[in-house]
Amino acid sequence: MATRTATSIMPFSITAKLQDYHQLVKTRLTITVVLSAVLGFLIAANGSTNFQDLWALIFGGFLVVASSNGLNQIIEKDFDKLMVRTNNRPVATNRMTITEAAIFSAACGIIGVYILGSFLNGISGWLGVFALLSYAFLYTPLKRISPIAVFVGAFPGAIPPLLGWAAATGTIGWGGWALFAIQFIWQFPHFWAIAWVLDDDYKRAGYRLLPSKVGKDKKSAVFTILYIAVLIPVSALPYLLGITGWVSLIIAIVAGLLFLQQGIKFHKSCTTKDAKRLMFYSIIYNPLVLLAFVLDKL
Repeated sequence: MATRTATSIMPFSITAKLQDYHQLVKTRLTITVVLSAVLGFLIAANGSTNFQDLWALIFGGFLVVASSNGLNQIIEKDFDKLMVRTNNRPVATNRMTITEAAIFSAACGIIGVYILGSFLNGISGWLGVFALLSYAFLYTPLKRISPIAVFVGAFPGAIPPLLGWAAATGTIGWGGWALFAIQFIWQFPHFWAIAWVLDDDYKRAGYRLLPSKVGKDKKSAVFTILYIAVLIPVSALPYLLGITGWVSLIIAIVAGLLFLQQGIKFHKSCTTKDAKRLMFYSIIYNPLVLLAFVLDKL
Protein backbone atom coordinates (compact mmCIF):
# COMPACT_ATOMS: atom_id res chain seq x y z
CA MET A 1 0.00 0.00 0.00
CA ALA A 2 2.79 2.43 0.95
CA THR A 3 4.63 1.69 -2.30
CA ARG A 4 1.54 2.38 -4.44
CA THR A 5 0.91 5.65 -2.60
CA ALA A 6 4.48 6.87 -3.09
CA THR A 7 4.32 5.94 -6.75
CA SER A 8 1.06 7.82 -7.26
CA ILE A 9 2.39 10.94 -5.59
CA MET A 10 5.72 11.03 -7.43
CA PRO A 11 4.49 12.24 -10.87
CA PHE A 12 2.58 15.08 -9.22
CA SER A 13 5.64 16.10 -7.17
CA ILE A 14 7.89 16.15 -10.21
CA THR A 15 5.35 18.12 -12.21
CA ALA A 16 4.90 20.63 -9.39
CA LYS A 17 8.65 21.05 -8.98
CA LEU A 18 9.16 21.60 -12.70
CA GLN A 19 6.38 24.16 -12.65
CA ASP A 20 8.13 25.96 -9.78
CA TYR A 21 11.35 26.16 -11.78
CA HIS A 22 9.35 27.34 -14.78
CA GLN A 23 8.06 30.20 -12.62
CA LEU A 24 11.46 30.88 -11.08
CA VAL A 25 13.19 31.45 -14.40
CA LYS A 26 10.13 33.09 -16.03
CA THR A 27 10.48 30.84 -19.07
CA ARG A 28 8.31 32.85 -21.47
CA LEU A 29 10.04 36.13 -20.65
CA THR A 30 13.44 34.45 -20.87
CA ILE A 31 12.65 33.05 -24.31
CA THR A 32 11.57 36.53 -25.46
CA VAL A 33 14.84 38.02 -24.26
CA VAL A 34 16.88 35.28 -25.94
CA LEU A 35 14.92 35.86 -29.16
CA SER A 36 16.18 39.45 -29.33
CA ALA A 37 19.75 38.15 -28.89
CA VAL A 38 19.20 35.64 -31.69
CA LEU A 39 17.86 38.36 -33.99
CA GLY A 40 20.88 40.52 -33.18
CA PHE A 41 23.10 37.55 -34.07
CA LEU A 42 21.33 37.00 -37.39
CA ILE A 43 21.56 40.69 -38.31
CA ALA A 44 25.32 40.64 -37.68
CA ALA A 45 25.81 37.26 -39.38
CA ASN A 46 24.83 38.85 -42.70
CA GLY A 47 23.36 35.66 -44.15
CA SER A 48 26.27 33.41 -43.11
CA THR A 49 25.12 31.69 -39.92
CA ASN A 50 27.45 29.65 -37.72
CA PHE A 51 24.92 27.34 -36.07
CA GLN A 52 27.35 26.15 -33.41
CA ASP A 53 27.78 29.73 -32.23
CA LEU A 54 24.03 30.32 -32.50
CA TRP A 55 23.24 27.37 -30.24
CA ALA A 56 25.88 28.51 -27.75
CA LEU A 57 24.22 31.94 -27.70
CA ILE A 58 20.78 30.40 -27.16
CA PHE A 59 21.80 28.08 -24.32
CA GLY A 60 24.23 30.48 -22.66
CA GLY A 61 21.86 33.42 -22.99
CA PHE A 62 18.91 31.43 -21.65
CA LEU A 63 20.87 30.37 -18.55
CA VAL A 64 22.11 33.90 -17.82
CA VAL A 65 18.60 35.38 -18.09
CA ALA A 66 17.19 32.50 -16.01
CA SER A 67 19.79 33.24 -13.33
CA SER A 68 18.87 36.94 -13.33
CA ASN A 69 15.19 36.13 -12.88
CA GLY A 70 15.87 33.66 -10.10
CA LEU A 71 18.06 36.11 -8.18
CA ASN A 72 15.40 38.78 -8.68
CA GLN A 73 12.80 36.57 -6.97
CA ILE A 74 15.12 35.79 -4.07
CA ILE A 75 15.79 39.49 -3.44
CA GLU A 76 12.12 40.42 -3.85
CA LYS A 77 10.67 37.48 -1.92
CA ASP A 78 8.96 39.57 0.77
CA PHE A 79 7.64 42.08 -1.77
CA ASP A 80 6.36 39.42 -4.16
CA LYS A 81 4.08 38.24 -1.37
CA LEU A 82 2.32 41.62 -1.41
CA MET A 83 1.37 41.69 -5.09
CA VAL A 84 -1.40 39.75 -6.77
CA ARG A 85 0.74 39.23 -9.88
CA THR A 86 3.62 37.61 -7.96
CA ASN A 87 2.26 36.21 -4.70
CA ASN A 88 2.20 32.64 -6.04
CA ARG A 89 5.86 32.53 -7.03
CA PRO A 90 7.74 29.54 -5.56
CA VAL A 91 10.15 31.48 -3.33
CA ALA A 92 7.46 33.89 -2.13
CA THR A 93 5.22 30.99 -1.07
CA ASN A 94 8.11 28.98 0.44
CA ARG A 95 7.48 26.12 -1.98
CA MET A 96 11.14 26.62 -2.83
CA THR A 97 13.72 27.61 -0.22
CA ILE A 98 16.03 30.56 -0.75
CA THR A 99 18.98 28.15 -0.62
CA GLU A 100 17.56 25.97 -3.39
CA ALA A 101 16.73 28.97 -5.56
CA ALA A 102 20.14 30.53 -4.91
CA ILE A 103 22.08 27.36 -5.79
CA PHE A 104 20.06 26.87 -8.97
CA SER A 105 20.32 30.53 -10.01
CA ALA A 106 24.05 30.68 -9.31
CA ALA A 107 24.64 27.48 -11.27
CA CYS A 108 22.66 28.83 -14.22
CA GLY A 109 24.60 32.10 -14.14
CA ILE A 110 28.04 30.46 -13.91
CA ILE A 111 27.33 27.89 -16.63
CA GLY A 112 25.68 30.47 -18.86
CA VAL A 113 28.56 32.93 -18.62
CA TYR A 114 31.04 30.07 -19.18
CA ILE A 115 29.24 29.04 -22.38
CA LEU A 116 29.14 32.62 -23.67
CA GLY A 117 32.79 33.29 -22.83
CA SER A 118 34.29 29.94 -23.85
CA PHE A 119 32.20 28.81 -26.80
CA LEU A 120 31.76 32.31 -28.25
CA ASN A 121 34.19 35.02 -27.13
CA GLY A 122 35.31 37.09 -24.16
CA ILE A 123 33.16 40.08 -25.06
CA SER A 124 30.04 37.91 -25.02
CA GLY A 125 31.01 36.51 -21.62
CA TRP A 126 31.55 39.94 -20.09
CA LEU A 127 28.30 41.25 -21.55
CA GLY A 128 26.54 38.31 -19.86
CA VAL A 129 28.22 39.14 -16.54
CA PHE A 130 27.26 42.82 -16.79
CA ALA A 131 23.63 42.05 -17.68
CA LEU A 132 23.29 39.53 -14.87
CA LEU A 133 24.83 41.62 -12.09
CA SER A 134 23.29 44.96 -13.07
CA TYR A 135 19.79 43.49 -13.38
CA ALA A 136 19.88 41.51 -10.14
CA PHE A 137 21.86 43.82 -7.89
CA LEU A 138 21.26 47.34 -9.24
CA TYR A 139 17.89 47.46 -10.99
CA THR A 140 16.09 45.10 -8.60
CA PRO A 141 16.79 46.98 -5.31
CA LEU A 142 16.31 50.39 -6.97
CA LYS A 143 12.68 49.60 -7.85
CA ARG A 144 11.54 50.55 -4.35
CA ILE A 145 13.72 53.65 -4.15
CA SER A 146 13.32 55.71 -7.29
CA PRO A 147 11.87 55.68 -10.84
CA ILE A 148 15.51 55.89 -11.97
CA ALA A 149 15.37 52.10 -11.67
CA VAL A 150 13.77 52.03 -15.13
CA PHE A 151 16.79 53.89 -16.57
CA VAL A 152 19.24 51.59 -14.80
CA GLY A 153 17.29 48.50 -15.83
CA ALA A 154 17.28 49.60 -19.46
CA PHE A 155 21.03 48.89 -19.68
CA PRO A 156 20.89 45.13 -18.99
CA GLY A 157 17.58 45.06 -20.87
CA ALA A 158 19.29 46.37 -24.02
CA ILE A 159 22.21 43.93 -23.83
CA PRO A 160 20.58 40.96 -25.71
CA PRO A 161 20.80 42.28 -29.33
CA LEU A 162 24.25 43.69 -28.55
CA LEU A 163 25.25 40.29 -27.18
CA GLY A 164 23.95 38.65 -30.35
CA TRP A 165 26.03 41.02 -32.46
CA ALA A 166 29.15 40.34 -30.38
CA ALA A 167 28.54 36.58 -30.54
CA ALA A 168 28.46 36.69 -34.34
CA THR A 169 31.32 39.13 -34.94
CA GLY A 170 33.58 38.92 -31.89
CA THR A 171 33.32 42.71 -31.58
CA ILE A 172 30.72 45.27 -30.56
CA GLY A 173 31.04 47.84 -33.34
CA TRP A 174 28.63 50.56 -34.41
CA GLY A 175 26.08 48.01 -35.56
CA GLY A 176 25.94 46.48 -32.12
CA TRP A 177 25.56 49.87 -30.50
CA ALA A 178 22.75 50.76 -32.94
CA LEU A 179 20.78 47.67 -31.92
CA PHE A 180 21.53 48.44 -28.27
CA ALA A 181 20.22 52.00 -28.69
CA ILE A 182 16.95 50.85 -30.29
CA GLN A 183 16.21 48.36 -27.53
CA PHE A 184 17.36 50.81 -24.84
CA ILE A 185 14.94 53.56 -25.92
CA TRP A 186 12.11 51.11 -26.64
CA GLN A 187 12.12 49.84 -23.06
CA PHE A 188 10.91 53.13 -21.57
CA PRO A 189 7.47 53.33 -23.25
CA HIS A 190 7.20 49.55 -22.99
CA PHE A 191 7.87 49.41 -19.27
CA TRP A 192 5.94 52.56 -18.38
CA ALA A 193 2.87 51.11 -20.10
CA ILE A 194 3.27 47.99 -17.96
CA ALA A 195 3.84 50.10 -14.84
CA TRP A 196 0.66 52.08 -15.56
CA VAL A 197 -1.43 48.91 -15.93
CA LEU A 198 0.07 47.35 -12.78
CA ASP A 199 0.37 50.56 -10.76
CA ASP A 200 -1.98 49.49 -7.95
CA ASP A 201 -0.19 46.16 -7.61
CA TYR A 202 3.24 47.80 -7.65
CA LYS A 203 2.17 50.24 -4.95
CA ARG A 204 1.41 47.31 -2.62
CA ALA A 205 5.10 46.44 -2.73
CA GLY A 206 6.28 50.04 -2.58
CA TYR A 207 7.60 50.13 -6.15
CA ARG A 208 8.03 53.55 -7.76
CA LEU A 209 8.39 53.07 -11.51
CA LEU A 210 6.35 55.68 -13.38
CA PRO A 211 8.36 58.82 -14.30
CA SER A 212 6.03 61.29 -12.59
CA LYS A 213 6.04 61.66 -8.80
CA VAL A 214 2.25 61.50 -8.89
CA GLY A 215 2.37 58.28 -10.89
CA LYS A 216 -0.57 57.86 -13.27
CA ASP A 217 -0.90 61.37 -14.70
CA LYS A 218 -0.42 63.33 -17.92
CA LYS A 219 3.27 63.88 -17.16
CA SER A 220 3.99 60.15 -17.19
CA ALA A 221 2.07 59.86 -20.46
CA VAL A 222 4.07 62.75 -21.98
CA PHE A 223 7.36 61.03 -21.11
CA THR A 224 6.07 57.94 -22.86
CA ILE A 225 5.33 59.91 -26.04
CA LEU A 226 8.73 61.62 -25.97
CA TYR A 227 10.63 58.33 -25.85
CA ILE A 228 8.56 56.85 -28.68
CA ALA A 229 9.29 59.98 -30.74
CA VAL A 230 13.04 59.53 -30.08
CA LEU A 231 12.78 55.85 -30.98
CA ILE A 232 11.70 56.61 -34.55
CA PRO A 233 14.95 58.29 -35.71
CA VAL A 234 17.04 55.90 -33.58
CA SER A 235 15.48 52.95 -35.43
CA ALA A 236 16.96 54.40 -38.65
CA LEU A 237 20.54 53.94 -37.37
CA PRO A 238 21.09 50.48 -38.95
CA TYR A 239 20.16 51.95 -42.35
CA LEU A 240 22.31 55.04 -41.87
CA LEU A 241 25.25 52.81 -40.94
CA GLY A 242 24.77 50.73 -44.08
CA ILE A 243 23.83 47.60 -42.15
CA THR A 244 20.29 47.26 -43.48
CA GLY A 245 18.37 48.49 -46.52
CA TRP A 246 15.50 50.82 -47.24
CA VAL A 247 12.76 48.17 -46.92
CA SER A 248 13.41 47.59 -43.20
CA LEU A 249 13.87 51.34 -42.77
CA ILE A 250 10.33 51.94 -44.04
CA ILE A 251 8.97 49.15 -41.82
CA ALA A 252 10.75 50.57 -38.77
CA ILE A 253 9.52 54.11 -39.40
CA VAL A 254 5.92 53.03 -40.09
CA ALA A 255 5.95 50.81 -36.98
CA GLY A 256 7.33 53.72 -34.98
CA LEU A 257 4.67 56.12 -36.25
CA LEU A 258 1.92 53.63 -35.37
CA PHE A 259 3.55 53.22 -31.96
CA LEU A 260 3.55 57.00 -31.56
CA GLN A 261 -0.09 57.19 -32.61
CA GLN A 262 -1.00 54.72 -29.89
CA GLY A 263 1.08 56.72 -27.41
CA ILE A 264 -0.76 59.93 -28.29
CA LYS A 265 -4.08 58.15 -27.88
CA PHE A 266 -2.94 56.93 -24.47
CA HIS A 267 -1.88 60.47 -23.50
CA LYS A 268 -5.28 61.87 -24.43
CA SER A 269 -7.24 59.33 -22.40
CA CYS A 270 -4.77 58.32 -19.65
CA THR A 271 -6.84 55.18 -19.19
CA THR A 272 -5.69 51.70 -18.24
CA LYS A 273 -7.43 50.39 -21.36
CA ASP A 274 -5.21 52.46 -23.66
CA ALA A 275 -2.16 51.71 -21.52
CA LYS A 276 -2.82 48.00 -22.15
CA ARG A 277 -3.08 48.64 -25.88
CA LEU A 278 0.20 50.55 -25.78
CA MET A 279 1.80 47.71 -23.81
CA PHE A 280 0.69 45.06 -26.30
CA TYR A 281 1.78 47.21 -29.24
CA SER A 282 5.21 47.66 -27.68
CA ILE A 283 5.52 43.89 -27.29
CA ILE A 284 4.88 43.49 -31.02
CA TYR A 285 7.03 46.45 -32.10
CA ASN A 286 10.46 45.29 -30.95
CA PRO A 287 10.64 41.79 -32.49
CA LEU A 288 8.87 43.08 -35.61
CA VAL A 289 11.53 45.73 -36.25
CA LEU A 290 14.44 43.40 -35.45
CA LEU A 291 12.95 40.70 -37.70
CA ALA A 292 12.61 43.28 -40.49
CA PHE A 293 16.32 44.02 -40.15
CA VAL A 294 17.10 40.29 -40.37
CA LEU A 295 14.95 39.72 -43.48
CA ASP A 296 16.46 42.79 -45.11
CA LYS A 297 19.86 41.09 -44.89
CA LEU A 298 18.76 37.97 -46.79
